[in-house]
Amino acid sequence: MIAMWVKARIKPEQRKRFLDAIEIDALGSERDEAACYRFNVLQDEQDPNVYYFYEVYKDQAALEAHRTMPHYATWRAATDTLDGATQATRCSTVFPSADEYWARKR
Repeated sequence: MIAMWVKARIKPEQRKRFLDAIEIDALGSERDEAACYRFNVLQDEQDPNVYYFYEVYKDQAALEAHRTMPHYATWRAATDTLDGATQATRCSTVFPSADEYWARKR
C-alpha cells in the first residue's frame, strides 16, 4: 500500500480555481478508482494558502493508473494555481493494518 502526504501552496488569487480542480480530482479518485482508498484535502489552519492531500493507493500500479484518469487531468491543468512545486512524502500505512479496512466500499 502507498500513502502520501502532498503539500501544496497556492496563489491566493487562484483559490477558487484550485479548489474546483482538486475537488474534481479528489472526489473522482475515490468514486472512480477502486484502488484509490483515500483522497482527502486539508487546509492549513495557520496558513490558508497551504493545502495538504492525503492519498492512499493499493499499490504503485494504482498510483500510476490514477495519473491517467480524466479527473487527474483536470487537476494537472490547474497546477498554475500553485505557488511553487508540490512536496510529496511517501509513507507506509501502519494502522489500521487490515487490507479489508482500506478496500471497503464507501
